Formats: sequence, structure tokens, C-alpha cells
Amino acid sequence: MSWDGFEAPLKARLRLFVIGVLVFSLLCTLFGRLWYMQVMSSADYTQAATAQHIRQVLIPAPRGTIVDSQGRTLVGNRVSLMITVDRSVLAKLPDSQQNVVLTRLAKVLGQKPADLKARTMLCGEPGASKPPACWNGTPYQPIPVAKDVSEQVAIDVMERREDFPGIAADSQTLRAYPEPYKVNAAHILGYLSPITTEELEDMDKAGQDSVPHRSDLVGRAGVERSYDKLLRGTPGEKDVIVDAVGYTTGIKKQTAPVPGATLVTTIDARIQASVEAQLKNAIMTARKQTDPVTHKKYVADSGAAVVMDTKTGRVVAMASYPTYDPGVWVGGITQRELDALYSAKSGTPLVSRALQAQLAPGSTFKPITTSAALSAGYSTKTRLDCSSYFEVGNRRFKNYESASYGMIGFDRALALSCDTFFYRVAYALWLKEGGNSSDISTYDPLVEMAKKFGLGKPTGIDLPGEATGRIADRQWKKTYYDSMKDYYCKLSANPPSGTSAFLKQFAREFCVDGYKYRAGDAVNFAIGQGDTTVTPLQLATVYSALSNGGTLFEPRVVQSWVGANGKPHEIKPAVKAKLPVAKNTLRYIDTALKQTTVSGTAAWKFQGFPLDKIPVRAKTGTAEVYGKQTTSWLASYTDRYAVVMMISQAGTGSGAGGDAVRKIYETLYNIKPAPPPGQEKPKQ
Repeated sequence: MSWDGFEAPLKARLRLFVIGVLVFSLLCTLFGRLWYMQVMSSADYTQAATAQHIRQVLIPAPRGTIVDSQGRTLVGNRVSLMITVDRSVLAKLPDSQQNVVLTRLAKVLGQKPADLKARTMLCGEPGASKPPACWNGTPYQPIPVAKDVSEQVAIDVMERREDFPGIAADSQTLRAYPEPYKVNAAHILGYLSPITTEELEDMDKAGQDSVPHRSDLVGRAGVERSYDKLLRGTPGEKDVIVDAVGYTTGIKKQTAPVPGATLVTTIDARIQASVEAQLKNAIMTARKQTDPVTHKKYVADSGAAVVMDTKTGRVVAMASYPTYDPGVWVGGITQRELDALYSAKSGTPLVSRALQAQLAPGSTFKPITTSAALSAGYSTKTRLDCSSYFEVGNRRFKNYESASYGMIGFDRALALSCDTFFYRVAYALWLKEGGNSSDISTYDPLVEMAKKFGLGKPTGIDLPGEATGRIADRQWKKTYYDSMKDYYCKLSANPPSGTSAFLKQFAREFCVDGYKYRAGDAVNFAIGQGDTTVTPLQLATVYSALSNGGTLFEPRVVQSWVGANGKPHEIKPAVKAKLPVAKNTLRYIDTALKQTTVSGTAAWKFQGFPLDKIPVRAKTGTAEVYGKQTTSWLASYTDRYAVVMMISQAGTGSGAGGDAVRKIYETLYNIKPAPPPGQEKPKQ
């Protein structure tokens, strides 16, 4: 037998041996791995397997209630049956099938399919509405599309799961507004909407943990926003055990949620309701009156009123018109509803005129001018001519609310609201402090006093979105000139057809030397005209300081909060500054302003009011605005309260707001209104 005959079987046996070794090695490896997993890693895999059957569920914390100073609920909570749409489930369906499901649901809910679809779209995606009409929460959270549905609607949806994939009915807690005394207070209270992913990411980067979950609603305005962290509370956690199918079989552990704090506001619902009603009535009445200048009905497009406790700076009531129903945000808002809130045609109801309306204060500014003048060399014995007009260059500045009264002092000038008296003061101080000097650092006693009274900057109120107002001094005028020079020079060179003669002349003068602070700017500043603006809230703080002897407070609308443990926490009044005005000067101004309601510009509105028992100090203001009707101001105070009312395009200060302010005082002091003439009860 040849060698080749033995070689083939030998190779075969060698291959079998190698294969056997490999198989044995693989078996050893497999058994070794099984032993490691079952013995060495048993605890780890047991824990992992258990975790697959545990689901963590958040238990929402009841949001804190908001009450007035007497404990009446302004904002609470209620349970609502809602319909939600889960986008993650709908996304698995073809687009055509998604539209079928939403159309079917819209029919059940009595909504338009387009409106329903808009509420399920994420903010920012193509075709989405503006927030918050779109969904600005997480796409993994069920989106509420209908609130307060009937039980029958919920049953129809839940029993037809095959027709409504991703649609569910669920009970949720919503904000409720009991409206004691039919109070609105929308601009004070604010509203809620879902937190966005971007906000969560920003909070994570900042190391904040006050928003623990994507499903949370957060405050967007008013005290709901300012005190959001206190109101939100802390959600509870529940670890539920589920089987392989996903059914709950038990609860492993559970922590209860911590309810949000109860906010006690400074608002008195009884006073707030009166202020809201009187402001609206004053606006409706003004719209029926004829403007003697334009010979048209007053527009009276908006207004605001503020009542402050002058001893503490706390806001007792604050109203803005037009307003809106705060309940419109509850459970989501439609694009149509949102458009109405932002609509100029409806008066942009979302804007709080008390905090954000910036208008020329008119003659209500004159107590500040008086304070500055008496600190800059003038005295209570000063007498100046209250003529019918005052000439500056070739321009005549006229009185608006008063005629010629001859030589008078500051006290009568305040009571009669004599413009020309204050023109003379301002012009003399303007000449003394530099006149036409282009030096923006030139000292101006009127400007400095306005700043000391807190104008030109926020009051510091504990509400978001407050406007600063503006002090139109030399610095502001130079800044404004630099930003607008090119525009007005172009307008001067090539005025469009239809440009008024006034605007053409203004453009020419502005282009040449619009940076200069002229005599006309100074005299306008002294009576609250021109480019200086204030908010109604700022003016309320000014008159509160006049009332309390010179303390300028930071206004507050929340006075305390009560935690879940029942412990109260007081928010103490905050003093912003002390007025640099002598006490005898403040007393002099106080005495002068008393005469406004006795024999001055507001006397005709306070006839029959018990001024001997409750002296009301007041200053009327009629601010002229180019291209518009005059703005009505009435700023007033007693020893305890300051009341300021502003109505845009409504006429004179006392004419538009006099009756309303008087009735607010009657509510504050529980005074029964005097009967109309001829209807008095006969004496017994």
C-alpha cells in the first residue's frame, strides 16, 4: 500500500480533532457565560427584569389658590372632563387616516376640523398657529383639545377605540375663577400655559429644579407668573407594577404631592369690582360726549385706574380697560380667541394699561414742578401772572383748563391748574440753567425732581411687564435726535403728498438742530406735556408719597403666602426712596390740592361729598397728543388712599373721570351717594 493511501484518513481524523476541539471550546465558553450570568450577575439581571415591570407615574400637585385680602377666592381649581390627543399614536397612522380620525373627533366635539387640527400642531412646525394656540408643550404628552365635555361624549370616544386611536378622555384639574362681586382682575391674576422644551432646557442649564416635569403648566402673566414657583407646588411620584401585557398589578411605592402655596393678595374684591365698573362706565359715558375741538364723539379707546394704600404701597385695586376673561386660557386657547386678544380692533385687551400705558401726564405733573421750584429758589410767597397765554419766541403757549386769574401763588396755580404760571417758572429755570446749551449734562431742577419721584424707571411692582415711562430731558432728546435724524431730514427734503404743514415744519427744524433742548421743551415739561410719559401706576406712587409725607413705596399686589404646612409668610412693604422735599413744602402742596375739590377744577364733581370729614386732594390733567383727542387724568388722595384714573382720548381730567373717582371714594369709605337734586328725603 502506498503512502498516499494512509494520508487521506489521517487528514480526515486531524480535521475531526480540530473541529472537536473548537466545539468543546465553544461549549465551555457557553456554559461559562451561562454560569456567570446565572450565578455571578444574578442580582443585576433580577433588578433589570424587575425594572421592566415598574412604571413611574407623576401625581400632579394641586396648584395654589389666589385669594383677596379678605380671603375671598379669586383663582381656585376645579375638575374637568377633557378629551386629549396623543400625537405619538397618531403619527403611526398615514396622513390621510390621521385627518379622518381628527375629522371624526371634531364632529363629536362640535368643533371645526381645522380648529381641532391647529390645536394638535406643535409650535414652530410648518402650518402651525401662533403660540399659545398651537401646542407648546412636549410632543410626547397628550394634548388637551376639549374641556368640560359631557360624560356621554367621553363614553362615545372611549367605547370606540378603533375609531379614535390616540384619543382619550381624562379628568384634569383646571383653574377656576369664582368672581366674587363679579370681579375680573385678569391683568393682575394672569394665566397659565404648558412649559416648552426650550424653557426646560434653559432651567436645566441654570441648575433650576422648580419645574420637574414636561406636563407642568407655568404662569405667563400676572401673579401666576411672578409667583409661579410658590403656586406650582411639588408633584408626587408613584411606582406601579405592570405585567408583560402592560396592566397594573400593584403599587411598589408612592409619595404624595405637596400642594402649591396660597397667595394672599392686597386686592380687595369689593373695591376691585367697583373700580372696574366705574372705569368702564366712565369710558362708555365719554364715548357719548362730543369733543369741542374735533366736534366728534370722544374715542375713549382705553383706560386704567389704580387704588393704593398710601401707608404701605399695597395695591387695593387696579383695573385696565379693555380687559378679557381669564378663563379663556383654561384648557387651551384657539387661534380665533388668541387673535381677538391681540387685535387692535378690540383694543388689544392683553395689554395692562395700568402698568404698560405710557402717556403724557398733563397737569397731574404740576406738584412735581412745584416741589422742584420751591427747592430751587422760589417760595410760597411767590406771585406770578396767570395770564391767558405765555409767549416763547414766536409761539404762544395757552392755558387749557383755566382762564386768566392775574397774580397768584403756587397754591392757587395748582388748584386752578394754571398753565401759564408754570410756564413762567420753567422758562426762568431754563434760562438760569443753560438755556439753549447743547451740553446734555446741564443740571435741570425739574428733571432731577421728576427722577427723585421715581419717574422714568419701573416702580418695582411684583408683576411682570411693567413699562418704564420716559423723562424727556436733554440726554433723551440727543439720543432721539441721533436715531431719527436721517428719517426727518429725508422727510424734510422730500415730504410725501398729504404730509401736514405741521409735520413738514417739524421735520425741517428737527433736521437742523433737533438735538437742542429749547425753551418750548422746558415749558412743556413743567406741565406734563411733550415727550415725557408716565404710567398710571407710576402716578399712583407719586400721589401716595404726597399723601404719606414723602415715602416712595415699591407697589405690591401680594401681601403674604401660606405654605402647605399652614405657616404664613408676610411680604413686608418695600420703601424705594424718601423724597428730597421739605416737610413744609409737602404740607403746602397738600393744602393747595385740597382746594381742587373745593373750589378748583374738580369741585363741580365733588359737590355734596363730605370733604370736611374726608378731605380729598386732587389734580386734574388734560394731556394733548398730536393727532389724537386729549387724554383725561385725575390723580387724587386722602390720608389713606390714592386713586388715579386715566382715560385715553376722553377729554378733560375732571370731565371724564370725576364722577368715577368720586364713586370709588364712596366705595372705599362706605359713603352712601347723595340723592339727585330735588329727591332729598324731607327732614323729620
